[in-house]
Parts: sequence; C-alpha cells; structure tokens
Amino acid sequence: MASASMIDEAYKPTDDEPFMSERQRDYFRRKLLHWKDEILREARETIATLQNENENHPDIADRASSESDRAIELRARDRQRKLISKIDAALARIEEGTYGFCEETGEPIALKRLDARPIATLSVEAQERHERREKVYRDD
Repeated sequence: MASASMIDEAYKPTDDEPFMSERQRDYFRRKLLHWKDEILREARETIATLQNENENHPDIADRASSESDRAIELRARDRQRKLISKIDAALARIEEGTYGFCEETGEPIALKRLDARPIATLSVEAQERHERREKVYRDD
C-alpha cells in the first residue's frame, strides 16, 4: 500500500490521459487541501507570534517599526484568508464536476495552468481578455 501512495505522490497530470479523470481530480484535490493546510498553519504561527510579541517598546521608533510589521503581516493574512475561500470554491467545483473548465468558455483549462494556479477559473485566453477589458476600464 505504501508503494501506491508513493506512486500517487510522484503523479503529475498529463495531456495523454482523459481530462479531469478521477486521478486528476484527486491530484488537484490533494494539492488544494495541502495549500489550504499550509496557509492555516502559517496563520496559526502568525497569531502565536503576535500574541507573544512584547508590545511595550520604550523607543517610539521601535514601537512604530513593530506596528508597521504587524500591519504588513495582518494584510498578508487577510489576502490568505481570501485565498482560502478561493481554494474552498475550487474544491467545491471538483465535487460538482466543473473544476478545470473555463467559466467563460466552458473549454478545459490547460493542465500546466491548473498545476501552477489550481484556483484558476479561466483559461489563459479568457484571463487575458478579462485583463485587457479591466485595463481599458481602468484607463478611463
């Protein structure tokens, strides 16, 4: 049984197999869950660090630096909190059977893109169109 687990750990989806086969869905499910666990672990570490940090800095520059560091850390955690909701949405799409398909075109999203950004909801082409539209509206 351990060897099957090792084989699964070495598995990478390829274009030679049926798109979003059970094996591919399992690969992305595990990848997303691992990513989520890492974010939650880092959040727990941040909370522990912030709780243990001595806030009584006699020097005003030290206090300002510490408060600035805290603000940066809390902004990073807020971004990661939003990322968790995107991971949860991707996991839900896996369960629904819609994971890996572009929300705009319905076409499969390239495996390389999903491997690099497992929360992707748009194909590269659709994402580029979306970004071009955003840029046009941003420039007005």
